[in-house]
Amino acid sequence: MTQKEVLNAFECTGIVPVIKLENTDDAVNLAKALYDGGIRCAEVTFRAEGADKVIAQMVQAYPDMLVGAGTVLTCEQVDKAVNAGAKFCVAPGLNPNVVKHCLDLGVPFVPGVANGSQIEQAMELGLNFVKFFPAEQAGGLAYIKAVSAPYSQMVFMPTGGINENNLNSYLLNPKILCCGGSWIVPDKLVKAGAWNEITSLCKSAVNKMLDFKLAHIGINCDCESEAMKVAALFEAAFGFTDKVGNSSIFASDAVEVMKSKGRGKYGHIAISTPNVKRAVYQLGLKGFDVDETSLKYSGERLTLAYLKDDFGGFAVHLVQNK
Repeated sequence: MTQKEVLNAFECTGIVPVIKLENTDDAVNLAKALYDGGIRCAEVTFRAEGADKVIAQMVQAYPDMLVGAGTVLTCEQVDKAVNAGAKFCVAPGLNPNVVKHCLDLGVPFVPGVANGSQIEQAMELGLNFVKFFPAEQAGGLAYIKAVSAPYSQMVFMPTGGINENNLNSYLLNPKILCCGGSWIVPDKLVKAGAWNEITSLCKSAVNKMLDFKLAHIGINCDCESEAMKVAALFEAAFGFTDKVGNSSIFASDAVEVMKSKGRGKYGHIAISTPNVKRAVYQLGLKGFDVDETSLKYSGERLTLAYLKDDFGGFAVHLVQNK
């Protein structure tokens, strides 16, 4: 995979589980637990013996899964990881020799940085994506915002102290592409072979990350005068003040009354999420496709997407959180 493809996969996944697997026979079971939980990515660390064997088994069992190597400290480990099928390599620090060796092999490398000097070293090596480690211990999101400000092209994967409770505060920052963490693959559950529990942790983390909320309901009308009447009813009954637009009238933020027939037999339902691109990816894993003609962008950021199929006569679209 190219650097661009790997970065896109990281952004769509959002969460990169950091795995230390001591029993290589558990590789496929763990991969399945992650896969079934909506996490199609894994960073297998070389802190445990046989990491290359774990990578090889995961890649063979789930070839569409983004499997890489973590704690890659030497060129020899790079070779082992790449030969096993790793699609990327990660390190806790920045060793220029290891970075260059990995890049010469055509495999994306994600070094760990914790200050401006290390970020500039990474840039000098041609990198635009780095791991920020240890994230919470080094100052957390506030520190990342401060230290990253001068480097407009650099994006980050914070790792260290990330969990379900602070995940979204990191991911809401546009400089942060994804977050690494081990909380969804705790050693205790791995050693116990509690694969269903790991899958549940993954699903919970994904749901927390997507943070789906009902944004508003759209009502189809035949004409502007009918739309005005419907909006007036919401104002009279509930005090929902009208906000008239070109194609619709909003009765507060909760109801959009369309001036003409829009998508859906009866109207539409808008669901908000922090990252529409990530939500489209995750819904795709569940079998829900989007209408490609409906996509809207703000710059390069996807901000709106309609699902192909209606729900009970209502079209459904994702919208970027305000």
